Amino acid sequence: MADLLAPRPNLALVAVGSLGRGEVAPYGDIDLVLVHDGQSDVGSVAESVWYPLWDAGVSLDHSVRTLPEALSLAESDLAVALGLLVARPVAGDLAVGDELRREARTAWRRNGVRRVADLSAAAEERVRRFGELAFLVEPDLKQCLGGLRDVHALHGLAVAQLADPIGPSVAAAYRLLLDVRGELHLGAGRALDRLVHHQQAEIAAALDFPDADALLRAVSDAGRTITFTWDMAVRRIDAEESSRRPRWRRRAEPTRRPLADGVVEQGKEVVLARDADPGGDPTLALRVAAAAAGSGLPVSPFTLRRLVESRPVLPVPWPPAARDALVGLLAAGHGAIAPLEALDRSGLLVSMLPEWEHVRCRPQRDPVHRFTVDRHLMETAANAAERVRDVSRPDLLLIAALLHDVGKGLGDDHSREGALVAERIARRIGLSAADAALVAGAVRHHLLLPDTATRRDLDDPATVATVAKAVDGSTELLEILAALAEADGLATGPAAWSDWKASLVGDLAARTRGALHGAPPEVTPRLTPDQQALAREGAIAVMVDGGEVTVAAPDSAGLLSRAAGVLALHHLDVRAASITTDLSFAVDVFTVSPRFGRLPDPELLRADLRQALAGRLPLADRLAVLEQRYRSAQTRFPPPRVLWFDGAATDATVVELRAGNSLGLLHRVTVALESCGLDVRSARISTQGSAVVDAFYVVDAAGRLVTDPDRRARVEAALVSAAGEGD
Repeated sequence: MADLLAPRPNLALVAVGSLGRGEVAPYGDIDLVLVHDGQSDVGSVAESVWYPLWDAGVSLDHSVRTLPEALSLAESDLAVALGLLVARPVAGDLAVGDELRREARTAWRRNGVRRVADLSAAAEERVRRFGELAFLVEPDLKQCLGGLRDVHALHGLAVAQLADPIGPSVAAAYRLLLDVRGELHLGAGRALDRLVHHQQAEIAAALDFPDADALLRAVSDAGRTITFTWDMAVRRIDAEESSRRPRWRRRAEPTRRPLADGVVEQGKEVVLARDADPGGDPTLALRVAAAAAGSGLPVSPFTLRRLVESRPVLPVPWPPAARDALVGLLAAGHGAIAPLEALDRSGLLVSMLPEWEHVRCRPQRDPVHRFTVDRHLMETAANAAERVRDVSRPDLLLIAALLHDVGKGLGDDHSREGALVAERIARRIGLSAADAALVAGAVRHHLLLPDTATRRDLDDPATVATVAKAVDGSTELLEILAALAEADGLATGPAAWSDWKASLVGDLAARTRGALHGAPPEVTPRLTPDQQALAREGAIAVMVDGGEVTVAAPDSAGLLSRAAGVLALHHLDVRAASITTDLSFAVDVFTVSPRFGRLPDPELLRADLRQALAGRLPLADRLAVLEQRYRSAQTRFPPPRVLWFDGAATDATVVELRAGNSLGLLHRVTVALESCGLDVRSARISTQGSAVVDAFYVVDAAGRLVTDPDRRARVEAALVSAAGEGD
């Protein structure tokens, strides 16, 4: 290639972007520009360069431009402009490549202020689309806020002479992200920037981390370092540009506007008042954060340094003013997240709440979660702030929301462990023994309502009785749990909360509230008049009404499993199922949601169901083909578990299967239950991402509870085997 271009003046092959920086990932693009001065045969020269690279299987991002064309495109395309800042000639007339880089940097500096606005707008768009690297459990290493793109932006600010060159901490964070991305490419065998779950352990071993959690915590910390540096650089540039404007063009702002005791606004930042005493005022840091949350302004870095250097120790228990400041901070909702992050980044949050260190940057192994534990807690508290009018003790709701997962990583049952930690924290921050017990109860039972609502029959009086017993008759705790369930679900991710789950949780909370007030149990007819009419038609019938599918057919063994199999063939996920017998007809009602597109035509469902009941539809074979088609090659599920719950139902035994989700799972496990001679009265299916909890209300052929240990062992073996077939 060098020989091809050497004899040609004013023609150069220039590396830009990652190749220009010397940082090409194993499967990343090679970015090349052929720069010329209008030579007529440049097209044939370009083909002689590109085709050998394509033939070698190189992923190539290429262009052919004159120097003015390249500089003109850089004016309108931010990515091109950043790529040219690191342009490096690799063949041909090297002076041409040097001139391109020099002219690109000169133009960039000339338009530096405008470019800052462009970079900021690009960062805002990326955080909207990809989120923040520091707080995601599967972050995009390149596009997330705090990722590789932001280091390139910081380099651009330095080239424009608007910020200092990249320092050691950002350089170290950048090297780590590059190393992780390189291993990610090698493991995937393709270009991939999202740090997916199934590759994290392998990458951790390759980079000498103890485990995947240690790797993710290091990535999270790197993202925080880059994000913090970017934010500080942009704010400093904005302040400097504002100070350089003529006075008549500056925005009218009060010099120092009071925000709280000892806290003022100055220069669009939250700073300390002149008479503030950080060393003698232990609640000042919380007041600063609360003022920042309420005003929507960032905390000044200088203010954070002063607070860190003084760092007065809060007395135990906290004074009421400190507790009020914490509640006021949390009550600001999503406006509280940035100030909480500032306290966390500076070490002030851990100094006030030492238990926070355990959850800081802690990843979550459940793929349903999109955030690290610490950010999830902040997001949950922010969501809870929107529900404070639904409870009589909004302060306790906010504190419980911030602490509800503080037990993650402390034992098998994070709710139980977290309740102990939360009660200790609640007493330290000055809550009474009764209020601390209420916070601990909320943490202990924060999954009670969503788990019960999605796994138990709400029409069974035993369900409401179980919840009422768990809250120990406290309507205050019940209110907090209902608000916390929604706040927690929304903060977890789209797979953890839906209108369907919200309606179930609301219904369960309302029924339990009525029971606590002495109201008689609400009795809901199992079948609507339309469903009863189906049972009297005397033929196989299918009715689709929104997300509810009703199947009526002569009562016979295998009806439930075959109906479940037909629904799976039509790409329907079953959320709940109830079985009622009326006039020798079984009426199975399924709550479903389509995996793709819309609900199927009822006539097609009815035709397939007839075929299945007649034994003419090979359900197992067809479902196996579908599952193989949709299963990822990287799918790995933990071993299935089977749990029995005695006393959880009025006239049945509840058996739960916890397993990896697959399209035909419900069909296989209901076949297994039927093969064990069990009659399924109803079922509740709770699916979150790749995990499912199937709860079945079962009796034996004589209608008795299933209590015999040997029979239970046979059922467990059959369920585990059926669940394992989909893995």
